[in-house]
Amino acid sequence: MRPGVVALASASLLLLGAAPRGDPDPLPARMADTGGGTQLITAQAPDAGSTTGTLVWWDLRDGRWEQAGSAPARFGARGLVEGATRTQGTNTTPTGLYDLPFAFGNKAAPDGTRMPYRPVHADSWWCQDNDSSAYNRWTEPLPADCRATESEHLVDYGTQYAHALVIGFNYEHPERGRGAGIFLHVDGAGATAGCVSVPQDAMRRILTWVDPARGPHIATGTESGELALTRY
Repeated sequence: MRPGVVALASASLLLLGAAPRGDPDPLPARMADTGGGTQLITAQAPDAGSTTGTLVWWDLRDGRWEQAGSAPARFGARGLVEGATRTQGTNTTPTGLYDLPFAFGNKAAPDGTRMPYRPVHADSWWCQDNDSSAYNRWTEPLPADCRATESEHLVDYGTQYAHALVIGFNYEHPERGRGAGIFLHVDGAGATAGCVSVPQDAMRRILTWVDPARGPHIATGTESGELALTRY
């Protein structure tokens, strides 16, 4: 086809409202909020009942989000639920946009880790007791008002908590009954109790990538519907 004919055809398509096909905007560019930083992790499930999906970590460079890595992800055994109305003990992963307060692990931090990283000791616990003043907090040792039966002894989860990032769900101002101890951690045997998990090699790569100076956040949601990631 002659160049003039190609130009005429392209103009006709534009007049008809059919723009030339191009790459779709990356997922973060279609979200309502990404937290204001230049790093973002998206954990996306096909639908609310899913226990598996995809986790992608992104860099904002020169005004455009670029994928830095991806991995298969696992979610709660009962799928995902709106974070603002989640109830503790439901084995659901809360959706929404959250910060990443710090990292921790039963294994040493991978070389290059920049996030504050707490090593797990024999007396390291995550208090999940709704009646405790330490609710939804790391404690060493377990305080007297926090029941061990209502908490996680972190050293007991050598596989899952080999490396982990705390997800800031219900963290800054904990509301009792909503849930505690929501992390991004290494895969266990199957679905989680409400956390997001990825293979160990992916978790290590994430820890060497994430930079607290760049305001990293994690957003969890579904591909479409009421819990769609693009809502957050």
